[in-house]
Amino acid sequence: MSIKSKPENLTNTDQFSAEVCSQFKYWRTRIFYSIYVGYAMFYFTRKSFTFSMPALLSELGFDKSDLGFLGTLLAVTYALSKFFSGIISDRSSLRVLMGSGLILTGILNLCVGFSSSIFLFALFLGLNGLFQGWGSPPCAKLLTYWYSQKERGRWWGIWNTSHNIGGAVIPILCAFAIQAFGWRYALYLPGVTAIAVGFFLINRIRNTPKQVGLPTIERFRNDYPSEQAVHEIESEKKLTTKEIMMEHILKNKFIWILAISYFFVYVVRIALYDWVQLYLMEEKKYSLMLASSCVFWFEIGGIFGSLFAGYLSDTIFSGRRGPVNILFTIGVCFNLLVVWLIPTLSVITVSIATFVFGFLIFGPQMLIGMAAAELVSKEASGTATGFVGLFAYAGAAFAGWPIGTIIDSFGWSAFFFTLSLCSILAVLLLLPLWSKSVDAKLMSQTG
Repeated sequence: MSIKSKPENLTNTDQFSAEVCSQFKYWRTRIFYSIYVGYAMFYFTRKSFTFSMPALLSELGFDKSDLGFLGTLLAVTYALSKFFSGIISDRSSLRVLMGSGLILTGILNLCVGFSSSIFLFALFLGLNGLFQGWGSPPCAKLLTYWYSQKERGRWWGIWNTSHNIGGAVIPILCAFAIQAFGWRYALYLPGVTAIAVGFFLINRIRNTPKQVGLPTIERFRNDYPSEQAVHEIESEKKLTTKEIMMEHILKNKFIWILAISYFFVYVVRIALYDWVQLYLMEEKKYSLMLASSCVFWFEIGGIFGSLFAGYLSDTIFSGRRGPVNILFTIGVCFNLLVVWLIPTLSVITVSIATFVFGFLIFGPQMLIGMAAAELVSKEASGTATGFVGLFAYAGAAFAGWPIGTIIDSFGWSAFFFTLSLCSILAVLLLLPLWSKSVDAKLMSQTG
């Protein structure tokens, strides 16, 4: 592959050979559909347990606190995995990390399906969580290596819909599998599929453009965050793990703000997704299939929300992620109040409200993680994603046993009050980031 001679500092796609342009298009397409399908499968396997919960209540005699404990355990091990896999992803083959993680997760899904005791559920779900975290940090790094800043919000938004697709299909599949074959098949089917897709990922993914003989994406598209970033990106300076953790993560006040706000965003997101089906069955007396169909609309809303949030942040807000995070989270708070304070909503209105929840919550769910990856050097993007993800899934852990205990002790009104409070706290934390844009100066700010 040859690159045409070009004047210094003039590096857009017109200066590259047709072969280079063709290869970029091929590899970007190949890697994008691979991580899209791959991450959908991670989510598919992770949430298959969630939608088996009503059957576990009746068939195995578990109560809400038991289910909440198992959900919290899965979230805690997933959070730790996401953090450590973020560090590992900055030092390892992304395709092997992501592919092998999905294979192991599929195997453990099968093991959960064979289990009947709370001990075995806890063992296999805990182990499952340890490998679930091998999906997100590699995807974040691949998106930063293969897509430049001025387009990344839209592409990240499209990728973010992958778990909406997985999340939309899994409640319907679980309901069908439970009614047709029993709850164990709601775990078997995703498990077998995940193993096959894991091998597919190992075959398809490549880490960086330079690994296949291409220039950096910033050079190819002439899209650098700043003049200072040109040298930093093209020199590909290797950072030590200590430098990444200390200088780019722990001393970066903006990473801390994003991480803590992510905790509250994830309490809301996971609690809505995990408990709304049970809420509708208990409070609204919906059937399993009808309640599952409402959760389906949560994920469909998430698809549109991710796409719209990415577009807004790239275009209307010129690459700033903060305004979208804040506006969408305020919308979540208002929607919670509507559902909480107007309990006589019809099925259609509940479905619309569930769609709006998905539309709004997946904006900050996507852009907080994306902002963290953009606030640091590419060499540290996996660790940054893993670090804020650790806080996110601490929030997800809170949405398990603690939320289940709150519901058991104080009822569903306490559930909505807790989520409303979390959304307000998230807004307050995100306010300082309203005007912040991603550039080399911001990347280097610490304190």
